Amino acid sequence: MNTQQIREKIEIIVDPASGKTLKEMNSIKHIGIDPDKDVVVLIVAITRTGGKEEKQIKRELARIVKIDLGFTGIKIQIEEKRKLESIVNRDVKFIIISSGKGGVGKSTVAANLAYALARKGKKVGIIDADIYGSSIPKILEIPHAYPTGDANGKILPLKAFGMEVISTEFFAEEGKPILWRGAMLGSMMNNFFYEVKWDPNLDYMIIDSPPGTGDIALDLRTTVPTAETILVTTPHLAASHVAIKAGYASQQLNHELIGVIENMSHYINPANGNKEFIFGKGGGEEVSKKLGSELLCQIPINQPIHHLSLYESDEEIGQMYDDWATLIMIR
Repeated sequence: MNTQQIREKIEIIVDPASGKTLKEMNSIKHIGIDPDKDVVVLIVAITRTGGKEEKQIKRELARIVKIDLGFTGIKIQIEEKRKLESIVNRDVKFIIISSGKGGVGKSTVAANLAYALARKGKKVGIIDADIYGSSIPKILEIPHAYPTGDANGKILPLKAFGMEVISTEFFAEEGKPILWRGAMLGSMMNNFFYEVKWDPNLDYMIIDSPPGTGDIALDLRTTVPTAETILVTTPHLAASHVAIKAGYASQQLNHELIGVIENMSHYINPANGNKEFIFGKGGGEEVSKKLGSELLCQIPINQPIHHLSLYESDEEIGQMYDDWATLIMIR
C-alpha cells in the first residue's frame, strides 16, 4: 500500500460543511506512512474546524485507514482551509499602528503610511480594526458603500488611491454606531483576515488597531504573530504615559516595535516661523526611551493641501511619510 492508493481511498470523503469531496476542495495536504509503527500520517484542510464536521471527517478517515486499509493507527492534523488560503499565510508584511489612547491621530498615521508605501509602487492593503472609532474610510474619502462578494462568497475589499481597504464601517448603516460585544468583534476580525479576497500580490498590510490593550489587540497576536508595531502618541506627557503601557503590551505579545511616532508635535506659527508646542513637549522622547525604541519622527500640526487627511510628496509632512515608508521598506 502506497500513499497514492491511500489518497484514492480518502479523497472521496465529503466535507459536510461544504458538500464537496476532499478531492474537489484540494484538502489533502500531506500523506505519509510510518512503516515501523504501521501508522498513516495525514494533514487535511477542511471548511470548518472544532465542530461536529471535524469529528465526522476524523471518523471517516480512521475507518478507511484502519478498517478498510488495515493500518494499525492514524495520526491526523486538521487545518481550517480558509486560514491556510488566507492573507496570513502569504509573504505579506503586517504592520500594526497602535496607541495608548484615542485622539492622537493613529488612524491618520496609518492611512498616510499606507499611502506613502503605495506611492512607492508597493501593493498595500488596510484593515480598519478600530471597531468603535472607525475613521479610515473617511480619511481615504471613500463614500459609504456595502462590500460585494465574488462567486465563492469571498468579500471584495473597497479601493482608494490604489489601496485595498476593509472596515466595519462598510457593514453598518451610514452614520450609525457599532454596538457589538467581544465575540462579534472577534468574528468580524476573522472575516477581515480569512474571508476577504485580498490581492494575492500584496506587499504590506497596514492594520489600524483600536487604542489600548483590549480583545482586538490580543486577537491580532494570535492571527498575525509576525506583525510589527508602530506606536503613536502626542507630545503631552499624559498621553505618553498611556502610550508606554500600550508599548509594553505589544512587547509582551512578542510584536516587534519598529518605533514611536510623535503626532501633533508642534505648530509652526506663520507669523514668525517659530514652533509652538500647543500640546506640550517631550512625550515622544519619553515613550521611546522607556520602551528602548526609536523615535521615528515628530509630525507637526498642519492641514493637507490636496486632500482631507492625506499628504502628498510635495508637502513637508508628505515627505516625512515618504522617508518613513523608505525606512520600512529597507528593514
